[in-house]
Amino acid sequence: MTSLNVIGPKIKEIRLEKKPPITQEQLATKLQVLGWDIDRFGISKIERGVRQVTDKEVLLLAEALNASVSQLMGK
Repeated sequence: MTSLNVIGPKIKEIRLEKKPPITQEQLATKLQVLGWDIDRFGISKIERGVRQVTDKEVLLLAEALNASVSQLMGK
């Protein structure tokens, strides 16, 4: 199966590099505070590349991870 996004592996990498690492549940909670109704299962699907991510969602992920969109895109 082809991956539906390019940022999934970077999200996981950035999330786990945080001190302390951020769990999928914690990331989902941060995103919910920002207005995105998502749970840890949704985060898992994104990280595995089985769920597409909209441009607005990329911006919210960057904000929640305190990362740049470029970092999420692997640049």
